[in-house]
Amino acid sequence: MSRFDAFLLISFGGPEKYQDVIPFLENVLRGRNVPRERLTVVAQHYYHFDGRSPINDYNRALIAELRKVLAVPIYWGNRNWHPMLADTVRQMRDDGIKRAVAFATSAFGSYSGCRQYQENIAQALADVAAEDPSQPVPEIVKIRPFSAHPLFIEAMTDRVREACAQLPGAKLVFTAHSIPTAMADASPYVQELQAASKKVAEAVGARGWTLVFQSRSGPPTQPWLEPDISGFLRENKSDVVIAPIGFLSDHIEVIFDLDVEVRAVCEENGLRMVRAGTVETHPAMIRMIAELAEQEPAKCPGCCAPAQRPK
Repeated sequence: MSRFDAFLLISFGGPEKYQDVIPFLENVLRGRNVPRERLTVVAQHYYHFDGRSPINDYNRALIAELRKVLAVPIYWGNRNWHPMLADTVRQMRDDGIKRAVAFATSAFGSYSGCRQYQENIAQALADVAAEDPSQPVPEIVKIRPFSAHPLFIEAMTDRVREACAQLPGAKLVFTAHSIPTAMADASPYVQELQAASKKVAEAVGARGWTLVFQSRSGPPTQPWLEPDISGFLRENKSDVVIAPIGFLSDHIEVIFDLDVEVRAVCEENGLRMVRAGTVETHPAMIRMIAELAEQEPAKCPGCCAPAQRPK
């Protein structure tokens, strides 16, 4: 990893306590025309777990594992909650970091999962540079989405195989966060999800599989990716193994939307359900991240266009 003198983990962020929930969601929804009622509905998902999202604990666990294999300092900054990315970039500048490789906790190419992180990096660098133009800010090079990487497929395959063993013969259903169809049309998001799901299904010997979506949050008038998982289960009444391939960790969209809401749908319809684990700190994921950190990150046409760093 000689070309880089630091590793930066960038994530979505999540609240740690009850009082964090509304400020966190206001950060997530800033600049969007989302009714206050929707914010309060989503807040209830977090309150169900005493206001604490598991995503920060996942990132701490990931950093602990990466420290065993990376020989450079590891930093962590979030898009929406502390530690905020700009604060982390400021610390990197003060520590004399010159060039860092960044890993965002999103495997698939889309605006929110890739290019927005590039924009977040550029904005954080610009904000820190503006505070003291005499102090150079570090260069930060983001690793591109990695859904096709064999080690990501290996990790997800292990999780799905474990789940399938608990419910033999069940229908295999992959799920990912729904996004507006306009956003999907401008990115390789759906194609990458389909390709990764196909590889995992083949690896576990599934005879058939389906890709569905979850957690949509836009207005009813705006088209989002479908089918929605709850509607799919109501129409296709069969036992299911649900594999949240679009998520790297068990955060709120997994532990509430799937483990609470979707499980309730299954119970109402007399369906048995097993939910596969997310890849989290699977050893293959740690090896993959270390491998990617050693390489010069490639550009990602159409989903992760290079961002301009401040001069």
